[in-house]
Amino acid sequence: MSEVKKIHIKKGDTVKVISGNAKGKTGTILEVITSKYRAIVEGANMITKHVKPSATKPEGGMINTEAPIHISNLMLVDPSSGDATRIGRKLNAGGKIQRYSKKSGEFI
Repeated sequence: MSEVKKIHIKKGDTVKVISGNAKGKTGTILEVITSKYRAIVEGANMITKHVKPSATKPEGGMINTEAPIHISNLMLVDPSSGDATRIGRKLNAGGKIQRYSKKSGEFI
């Protein structure tokens, strides 16, 4: 059985793409696919998909949609400064483990 890695991003986080065709783009996480260690970022890694006519989409045609990006190619954007930052985990005042920005030291 393979080891499950901790994922440093969650749905709704703002991230920056640091590698690949969409390098430099910033967007919000729409979905995290934990089994494949990938995430779908709004507006990044766009692909054209050919769709056959069906009952739900009778005209068919080509649609643009986001493709998943490997999580190692994404970096969380610090809400206070707006820069990409690494994250860590530590106890907050309430005794819960919470993510924090290693750049600014603030909790996310």
